[in-house]
Amino acid sequence: MTATDPALTALAQGWCALSLLHGRIETHIERALQTGHDLSVREYSLLDVLSRQHNGEGGHLQMKQVADAVVLSQSATTRLVTRLEDRGLLSRYLCPTDRRGIYTDVTQAGLALLDEARPTNDKALREALDEAAKLPELVPLVRVVESLPAPA
Repeated sequence: MTATDPALTALAQGWCALSLLHGRIETHIERALQTGHDLSVREYSLLDVLSRQHNGEGGHLQMKQVADAVVLSQSATTRLVTRLEDRGLLSRYLCPTDRRGIYTDVTQAGLALLDEARPTNDKALREALDEAAKLPELVPLVRVVESLPAPA
């Protein structure tokens, strides 16, 4: 393949369109969450991921798993956890079976904030997708996002 190869160009254009859609959605949701709930998109995502943990087998996520789920480095995730812990939205404690492990749970205050913020997130996502669907180059990507099945 060469830099002028039409397939490569199409691939690069597709990647640019996906990047554009992601940026537009994230910016719109960020504004809505900050304004309505004093939360960033990353903070919301972290609270959402951690709220889905459970106390059963494999129910608590390791920091690397959390970092992967919110698409941040482990160090950035740890800093984000610390900020949310300082706000009383998360708590950390030692794993009862492995003293090297640290679990992070969403507090009642964090769950309440997440419940308040979830409709804002969903509404902002819908608005961002509707806006993006007005651009012909983003229509196919919007359709794909809208057609994805809900996780089980």
